[in-house]
Order: sequence, then structure tokens, then C-alpha cells
Amino acid sequence: MCVLITGGAGFIGSTLADKLLLVGKKVVVLDNFNDYYDPSLKERNIACNLNNPNYRLYRGDVCDQQIMEQILNENDIEAVVHIAASAGVRASIENPEKFVIANILGTLNVLERMKNKGIKKLIFASSSSVYGNCVAEKFSEDLKVSEPISPYAATKSACEQMIYSYSFLYNIHSVCLRFFTVYGPRQRPDLAIRKFVDLIEAGKPIPVFGDGNTKRDYTYIDDIVDGVCAAIEYDKTPYEIINLGGDHPIVLNEMIEIIEKQIGKKSTREVLPSQKGDVDKTISDITKAKNLLNYHPQISFKEGIKRFLSWRDEQNNGL
Repeated sequence: MCVLITGGAGFIGSTLADKLLLVGKKVVVLDNFNDYYDPSLKERNIACNLNNPNYRLYRGDVCDQQIMEQILNENDIEAVVHIAASAGVRASIENPEKFVIANILGTLNVLERMKNKGIKKLIFASSSSVYGNCVAEKFSEDLKVSEPISPYAATKSACEQMIYSYSFLYNIHSVCLRFFTVYGPRQRPDLAIRKFVDLIEAGKPIPVFGDGNTKRDYTYIDDIVDGVCAAIEYDKTPYEIINLGGDHPIVLNEMIEIIEKQIGKKSTREVLPSQKGDVDKTISDITKAKNLLNYHPQISFKEGIKRFLSWRDEQNNGL
């Protein structure tokens, strides 16, 4: 099988590419290497695969019709994992137009090119942010998601609906995976865990927005990738929305304490007002993922932080 991964040089996409190559798949990657964060980090993510005959890289934007057509004409793509997107809740509030273009129009371009080429398998990287400030004890896929509190969340919800339309009209078998706060090796530098580790080790204060009692369902990257791989193989129904979470939410204050213990250094906290667009909690109900994908997250948060710190030490030592 040959799989196209859009956004395949980033955190999740590059880790997925490694796993697919390991199990014998052919991988084609599209990434625009934008400057949202240091592009050299993406270059580092993919360096190990550039000489692999089963790996092919295209540098370009997912909104570009020509490069999408080129990729699909030059490769026998059987499945598309669409991860490419503008990321960041706060950034979407500052520049909503960018997010509409990259996320909604980019997804439309993927769907149109798949329709024209007759490709029938799509995995879409959605987000737990679509649930907004949901009051339910756990977030299940049948909850209403019509009240997103950021443009980022709104674009992800809109993409899920558009993908349903194309699944219905053109028989594109689609799985929309709602990721819950993914962390681990290759994590973006703007995300909380990596940012906190860097600041604590540098002896600088970490920004804590609100009272520290927000709760997140942190999910280790290897568990997420296992769920994506299972979704690629899933063929029982034409369209599904499925949560991929860690199944053990962590309060922000507890998260900081765990990092402090793993590093062996206390933090200094800069308490700031709550940020617009940030949800109070994310708590995944992964019953559906267990039933349909045999998804069972394996990595505890403490173990995940330990693995992340080991990877970071290797990176800092040039290994």
C-alpha cells in the first residue's frame, strides 16, 4: 500500500511515516515547511527517511491544486492521511483567514483531487477542540459540536462535515480522528510540555494561564500513530468520527509537578489570565476507538514524559 501523508514532516506526520515504512508501506509526504516554527526541526524529522526507496517527499502547499495533482499522477496512492493544517487555537484568533484558507480550502483541495483520481480512503486529523467547553463528564463522538470557541476548532468541525459530504457523494471511505493533546518526541516547540521543559531547565518562569486547574487528556504520540494505522486498515463503514485520547486526563498543576520531578528541578510560575479560545477540559471517551480500531493506549503520562525527556537529551547531544 502507498499512503500519502499531508503535513508529513511535522510532529505527528513524520512519526506516522516512520511507522508505516517500518511495517512495509510506501510513503509519500507533502509538506510546505512553513515558518510557524523553525523549519529545520521538520528537516530533522525526515532526515532518516530521505534515502529510503519507499519514501518520497514533495515540498509544497496542500492548497496548491497542481502539486496535489502531480503527486496523485506520479504515485499509486491508495490512502490519504490528511494532517496538514494551520495549527494553534490562539493563533487562529489572531489570524482566522489564514486558518480558513489552510484548513478548509486545503481539505477541499484534497477531497477534490481524491474524487477526480478515484482514491477511496481518507484519514483526517481532527481535534478535541471541536467539543468546545463541553460540560459532559466524557466527550463522546455523538455529542453536539456546534459551539466551537475558536476559529481553529470551527475549521476542524467544518472539515468533518465536508468530508462526510464527499464520503456520501463519492464513496470516499473516511475516518475523522479527533486527537486529544498529543505529546512526545518531535513535539512542536510552541506546545506546553516542550515549552515548559525548556523554560524550567533554563531557570525561566513558565506561563500558567488561569488557576492551573484546566484538564487535558494527554495522548502519547506512539498511541496516536497506532490509532491512525488502525484507521487506515478500517473498512467496515463508509464514514466515522473517532476519538483518540490517552484515557487519563491530567490537571495542569499536576502536569507541571510531574515534569518537575522528572527533571529534578522546581519551576517558577508566572500566573496569567485565562486565554480566549482555551477550553476548560478535554476528557475523551475512547469506547468507539476500542470497538472499531482495537485502540488501547499503552503509555502513561509519566512514562511519556520520561520518553520525551530522553529524546530531547539525545537531540541536544546531537544524536
